[in-house]
Amino acid sequence: MASWVMGFISSAGYGGILLLMFIENVFPPIPSELIMPLAGFMVAQDKLTFIGTTLAGMAGSVLGALPLYYAGKKLGEERVKRLADRYGRWLTLSRQDIERASRWFHRHGGAAVFVCRLIPGVRSFISVPAGIVGMNFLQFLAYTSIGTALWAALLAYLGYLLGSNFAQVGEYLDPVSWIVLGAIGVLYIVRVVRHKGTQGAHNARL
Repeated sequence: MASWVMGFISSAGYGGILLLMFIENVFPPIPSELIMPLAGFMVAQDKLTFIGTTLAGMAGSVLGALPLYYAGKKLGEERVKRLADRYGRWLTLSRQDIERASRWFHRHGGAAVFVCRLIPGVRSFISVPAGIVGMNFLQFLAYTSIGTALWAALLAYLGYLLGSNFAQVGEYLDPVSWIVLGAIGVLYIVRVVRHKGTQGAHNARL
């Protein structure tokens, strides 16, 4: 996995980082926790610059947040709740999650977007309630940009530190990346199994 990600970034450059981070936000087959450290690893090898890597990661995350923001804004809270009732098991999202997020927004405003952008597991989802509550678009864009920039920079820097010991860790990148991906997959399965939907959700109608 690590070899494929680095090979793709090596051939596509910063655009490859942007594309992977965009996809990761909309449908995360490869998490940012792998993408950005591996890009940072390449920075340590002088194949990329740290600023360019961070900006590309931020841009991909911001662009990936926009479809979710507009989905929340277009559908509204009740329709999103009904979607959660029907498909929440596979999205690991429940009606209660949406209600909690909405309350958080009403209480903390834009700070909720900024803080949640730094928390794995809710980084992408937070865009939906932002749209639901009608958060000002420019404000949403600003908080999202700052939060994703910090997240991308942190992960890239961790990869950069790893890259300084290339001879020692290079051969372990692939197996470790598969372990990380496997762990994320296991956590997803656990959440699916433990998910508690609203009773009667199968009768929900959009």
